[in-house]
Parts: sequence; C-alpha cells; structure tokens
Amino acid sequence: MQKRNQNILFLIAFLLSSATLLAQSVDSVAIVECPVARSITISAVGDCTLGAYKGQALGNRFDEVAQKEGSAYFFQAVKSVFENSHLNIANLEGPLTQADYTVEKQFPMRGKPEYVEILKHAGIHAVSLANNHTFDCGAQGYKDTQQVLDTAHILHFGGSAIAYQTINDIRVAMLGAKGWVINQAVKENLKKQIIEARQNADLVIIYFHWGEEGENFSNKTQQALARHSIDCGADLVLGAHPHVVQGLETYKGKQIVYSLGNFCFGGNKNPRDKDTFIYQITFHLTDEGIVEAGTQIIPCSLSSVKDRNDFRPVLLEGADKERVLKRLADYSVMDKIK
Repeated sequence: MQKRNQNILFLIAFLLSSATLLAQSVDSVAIVECPVARSITISAVGDCTLGAYKGQALGNRFDEVAQKEGSAYFFQAVKSVFENSHLNIANLEGPLTQADYTVEKQFPMRGKPEYVEILKHAGIHAVSLANNHTFDCGAQGYKDTQQVLDTAHILHFGGSAIAYQTINDIRVAMLGAKGWVINQAVKENLKKQIIEARQNADLVIIYFHWGEEGENFSNKTQQALARHSIDCGADLVLGAHPHVVQGLETYKGKQIVYSLGNFCFGGNKNPRDKDTFIYQITFHLTDEGIVEAGTQIIPCSLSSVKDRNDFRPVLLEGADKERVLKRLADYSVMDKIK
C-alpha cells in the first residue's frame, strides 16, 4: 500500500513538473504573424464627353437625354463593375462650365456643371484633364471644371498636377499627359514627374492622351512614350484619344493600354464603331513593392442600342464579347519586351 502511494505521489509530481515546463515553453514561443498583402483593384475607361459640341444638331443630343433621363441613367448598366473596384478612372474630355467657347475648332466640347453628378452616380473617383478639349472654354472653363470636381470630391490630374490617393494603405499617384511627340525635353519632363510621384507613392499610374483618331494600332510615338514612362518608374500606362480601341502591351512586366476608346461619349450621336472596354487590374503591395495580381478586360458597347448612341454603355456577352476580345488581341503588340 505504501509503495502504491509513493507511485501516485511520483506521478503527480511528474505531471506538475511537465505542466510547468509546458507553460514556460509556451511563454517563450514568439507568435509569428503571416504578412497579408495589401490590395487594390483599379478600373479604367476611356473618353467621357458629358455634353455636346458647338453647333451640334438637336435630336438625341447628350444634353437632351440628360434632361429626360437624369444623371443616374448613363452608367447604370456598368455601375456594378465600378462597385467592385477601389479606384475608378476616366478621361474627362470637355469642360463642365457655363463659360463661352473660346477656340475655333471643328468640335469644341462643353457640358453643364451639374453633369458632374453623372460621374458621382457612376462611382468615378478620378479623371484625367490632360486632353485636347479641356480648354475649349478657355481658362475660365478649366477653372470651373476643377471647382465642380473638387466640390464633388472627384480627383483630377493632368499636366503638372499629380493626384494622390491612399487606398487600403497603398499610396497611389495619378499623372496625365498629352503624348503627341517625343523628344528629349518631353522625356526629361516625364522623368521628373514620375520620379516625383514615385517618391510619394507606392503605385504610379500615368494616363496619356495620344495616338491618331480612328486608328486601331498604336504608333511609334505612343510606344516610345509608354516604355519610357515605365523605364522611369510608372507601374501602369493608360491611353485615350483615338476614339476607338487599340491594343495592349506588356513591357518589363508592366501593363500598357494604348487606347480605351470612347465610353460615355456625347461627341457623336451615332459613331460607326461602338466597341469599348473597361480595363481592370489588381495590385498587391508586398515587402518587395507593388506586384501585379491579375488583369481583366471587360468588353462593352458605348451604347445599349445599335442604331444610335444612347450614351449608356453596356457590358457585352456571348459572340460580341468574344469579338471585342479578338479585336484587342489582333491590335496588341505581340512581341513582349522583357
């Protein structure tokens, strides 16, 4: 009996000693948390002309449709895509102002200041003003446009103005530039701006206004400007102006979208080519920096009807979707530059 009690006491002592050692081991173990990459999804579209041009005939004109349908009408069919993005970017082609036209050109554009509500309803967060219609109503029109965008809390960028936004702890810089020529002065100015943006941001996006109207293939100037921008530190290059879609290119692991085409476009009541697309890209911010995590091309038509422009972009499905994807593949720069 005495031996049995001794065995029990020994077992209790062993268990207590083991528990103490286990507790000490737990206390000494460092809790290591696996790093979670910060993520941002961006959606970009092309030319948005929210208004009409001087002398444009009445009858299915943008301002007439806006008065009848209201500001929520225009992006209603594509809004779901923008709702799944953290940052939505467009090219705002034309001032939002009551100021008079100040330029003599074939198609001077202008929209009412209240049309900024169209962008708000769409969920557009930032617009490029670096295009050939921003000053169609002079300096006053440009100033008015900036003011209505600021009031609506929509970022704008272009020329010397860089827009910054922090999303999910990722600092984003957005630049806009006109890309008609490339020379040493242009290259140096781009380099200076991109370096400035890079010093203040994790992700640098540049949106060019460039190329030839009606041309589906990028030209040598576009290609040189895009590649130079990436060489200087840009992470994504977007483009517009040709009023039709152009191809894409991967250069040194970075994406170039040469022309997003028209999107919500009041400048033409029935364009021959209504194909367009939303370009969507996701980035992760890791310890090594910004890393692309996937892209998506979302084919669209700039009108929900085929016989005219109702200024209401819609998602394409089936054969039309595949047709647009094939067009973009055919127009793209196929030789990937390492």
